[in-house]
Amino acid sequence: MTTAQVHTPQYYHGTGRRKCAIAQVRIAPGAGGIVINGKPLEEAAPFPPYRNAIQDPFRVSNTVGRFNAVIKVTGGGLCAQAFAIRHGLARALVALDEELKVPLRRAGMITRDPRVKERKKYGLKRARKAAQYTKR
Repeated sequence: MTTAQVHTPQYYHGTGRRKCAIAQVRIAPGAGGIVINGKPLEEAAPFPPYRNAIQDPFRVSNTVGRFNAVIKVTGGGLCAQAFAIRHGLARALVALDEELKVPLRRAGMITRDPRVKERKKYGLKRARKAAQYTKR
């Protein structure tokens, strides 16, 4: 079988990260369904602001309802996962069409948020919290 005969499904991939959350996103032409870890969007992201954050890349790029998204996300909390998905969707849309990069960048969806939890230091209670100082 030659490479011309091999049929591969047409999809675009993007990886999104935020804090400890990592989202692997695949988008393919479809009716606009979003599945996260095997669950529909409404079940996986019950809080409306997180749902809106996930759908933002489609709104900014005027592609609402044109692509199905299958997402696998691990690590972090609900908020970090929602913004990791948003980052992954934006990168997948840029892989699909390079012209979408400008509006998505203006909306701040292409740049990875570098803020992560600071490590705990020895002799302290948390990263920076020290025991209360006593003078006498």
